[in-house]
Amino acid sequence: METLEAIRTRRSVRKYADQPVEPEKLQQILEAVQQAPSWSNLQCWSLVVVTDQEVREKISDLSFVESFFSTYGYKSNPAQKALAQAPVVIVACADPARSGNLHDQPYYMADMGIATQNLMLAAHDLGLASVFVGVFHEAQLKQLLGIPENIKVVGLFPLGYPAGEAKGGPSRKALDDFVHYGTWQA
Repeated sequence: METLEAIRTRRSVRKYADQPVEPEKLQQILEAVQQAPSWSNLQCWSLVVVTDQEVREKISDLSFVESFFSTYGYKSNPAQKALAQAPVVIVACADPARSGNLHDQPYYMADMGIATQNLMLAAHDLGLASVFVGVFHEAQLKQLLGIPENIKVVGLFPLGYPAGEAKGGPSRKALDDFVHYGTWQA
């Protein structure tokens, strides 16, 4: 698959088939993360790859933060079931000390955004699917997985074969709505 085609056709998937992810495909996805650019090439990321069903179910339980979702009228996290259903969950972590911080801008978040976009595009290219899950009880998740205190959990990524075919995708703004040439023009 060509890069631009992968970008245009990748979709967030929340339902997964009962089919394991082949180790060689998982390896290729991890290598895609490895190749991501980062602040001063410090590569602040660490990944916890979870395949155990019981642990994935516990992670799923920790992805519901009632105070967050009730604000938006949700009774559950729309991606919560995906964490238990997908055969693999990748917990993306970062060490803020291994990235830049300029003008109070913590660049580990940009580093992780780039790295996890590589993860999702590589998965899509290999016929797999994922979705970014960014709401979770971090302290409890760190305790469950033995993640050190100085490390930040940035996101959860269920990974597997999609159940059914992803249909279309969300609409996108027109380029004229967000691209400015030379100067900002309203």
